[in-house]
Amino acid sequence: MKNLTLKQLRYFEALARDGRFRRAADACAISQPALSMQIKELEQELGSELFERSAREVKLTPFGQTFALRVRDILRAVDELGEFARASRDSFLTRLRIGIIPTIAPYLLPAIINDLNKSFAGIQIEVRETQTAKLVQELAQGQLDMAIVALPVSEPSLTELELFKEEFVLVRRHEDGGKPVPEREVLREMRLLLLEEGHCFRDQALSFCKVGPARPREIMEGSSLSTLVQMVGAGIGVTLIPEMAVPVETRSARVSISRFPSPQPSRTIGMVWRNSTPMAKQLQEVAEAVRRSAETMREQYADGAAAFAITA
Repeated sequence: MKNLTLKQLRYFEALARDGRFRRAADACAISQPALSMQIKELEQELGSELFERSAREVKLTPFGQTFALRVRDILRAVDELGEFARASRDSFLTRLRIGIIPTIAPYLLPAIINDLNKSFAGIQIEVRETQTAKLVQELAQGQLDMAIVALPVSEPSLTELELFKEEFVLVRRHEDGGKPVPEREVLREMRLLLLEEGHCFRDQALSFCKVGPARPREIMEGSSLSTLVQMVGAGIGVTLIPEMAVPVETRSARVSISRFPSPQPSRTIGMVWRNSTPMAKQLQEVAEAVRRSAETMREQYADGAAAFAITA
């Protein structure tokens, strides 16, 4: 096989990821007929079909699934060659692809981007917001340079760097603000509002409340922390949110915020990147910028805590 090209492999990877010719073609910035022709030529060169085609979508054949694993390794290695050249040429970052989970992005991301633009003049920042499992997958495939997530991720191929810890607070109706903070045993008997499955913050909240999967009727789900807080304001139940979310999410909701007694529930926020990346030195510098952003935000949060009627 002498005629395989990197372009064909990237087209294949896009179609394998998106499952539809139109979306894959848009992602590759080519026409759908051109993408279809390149995939067909690739299959002819390999002598095997890579996809099962239907009117609405395409699926990988068994051979295509195995081929996809090899292709991702190849493309990741090629991308890392580019990163190596970029890291060797530049003493500072010129492009950074950041992944970040939804329970951090709205609150910390503006400060991060501002601080990175100050620290790395002319940097081009690309942001991807999604759940941890997807971010880890995209990191492994070389589609991201680093990600900001809740630790631990416990993925051997990734380096983890702790940035800071933050506590969770209890969100109740405004009228309940003067009541004692319920113990965990009491809390898990209340109507608990949580993020939908797939969010690590959901798992952390369930773990603190010692709630197992056997009690779904008492749990209501939302797609965002904003939705959960608004539901609490409407008197539907109670929820937990991270401290960094309080200033944003309580601005338009009639709720009360209370701290839990010790030991307080918390999470560890950190950065992860591939062990093999040649950008490790620059990413360490990025981590310091993120730490500064988080520290500034926490100071602002502490200064304004009284305005949100936070009770112990």
